[in-house]
Amino acid sequence: MAKRKNSSKKGTKKPASSSSSSKFVFWIIGLIAVAIIGFIFLANNQKNDEPVKEEIDYANQPFLGKESAPVSIVEFGDYKCPNCKNFADTTVPLIVKEFVDTGKAKFYYFHYPFINVDSKRTAKFSESVYHELGNEKFWEFHDLIYKKQPEDTRYEKVDVFTEDFLKETLQEIASEEEVKKVADYFDTKEPEDAWEADNELGEKLGVNGTPTIFVNGKRFDGQSLDDLNKMVEDAAMEKKDE
Repeated sequence: MAKRKNSSKKGTKKPASSSSSSKFVFWIIGLIAVAIIGFIFLANNQKNDEPVKEEIDYANQPFLGKESAPVSIVEFGDYKCPNCKNFADTTVPLIVKEFVDTGKAKFYYFHYPFINVDSKRTAKFSESVYHELGNEKFWEFHDLIYKKQPEDTRYEKVDVFTEDFLKETLQEIASEEEVKKVADYFDTKEPEDAWEADNELGEKLGVNGTPTIFVNGKRFDGQSLDDLNKMVEDAAMEKKDE
């Protein structure tokens, strides 16, 4: 987790079958995801036996899944955070497969930009994409930005996600007219207000780094996907009993 500062190769002798190779890749991805979730837990260092449930307003927020899903999983993230990129690349696909695609949960993304000005600029731009082009296009842009995050972590102190870069990135998945609509909205105060509202909520919830996960308003402090699965199941039961 990034902490917020205070304020297939073939064998040379005997090639493996495609089935064995697929299983190997799946387990490797799973192990990486478990490691990332474990890292989130260690970085938070705030494990509680019974996490307190907080009220979260999910209205007008981008999400993956069915609106009728009983559980809401929230990620607070920063587009310049290397750990958020790892989470997006390895863990989110598993969350989508296990919980979103099965109708157990929805997955939300809330902005918590703190690394540098690029973080805030990209949060504002993605809010503009969501407002002007909708939920589906937001997630396309979201995934593309994480794919474009440089591997050299020293870039965190350098402006990389400039406004021109963000427009050029959006051009890969949107028309010229759509890019102009987003750029025009970006120049207003509304998208800034939107990401700042996410940020204020994160501070209220005690988020001190990214990525940080909540399940139906309760902070996830587990160490594995099994822990997350249990928390989702418990949340679904609580919702059913309401």
